[in-house]
Amino acid sequence: MRRSLVLTDETARHPFRANLPPHIRSREYEAPAEVLWRMTKDDMRGFASVYLATFAAVLVFIA
Repeated sequence: MRRSLVLTDETARHPFRANLPPHIRSREYEAPAEVLWRMTKDDMRGFASVYLATFAAVLVFIA
């Protein structure tokens, strides 16, 4: 499939992002990376629930 070079934006730095319209690319994160990588209470609760569910599944499989 051939695509026109006019439809791409080389500042997007990725072929998929280059084909997106500008109004969609403008909604990128403006927060610094430290804020995005911070662990929240919901992250810890999700990790604990998955850990306990896996632990219970392994115990049932062993028993």
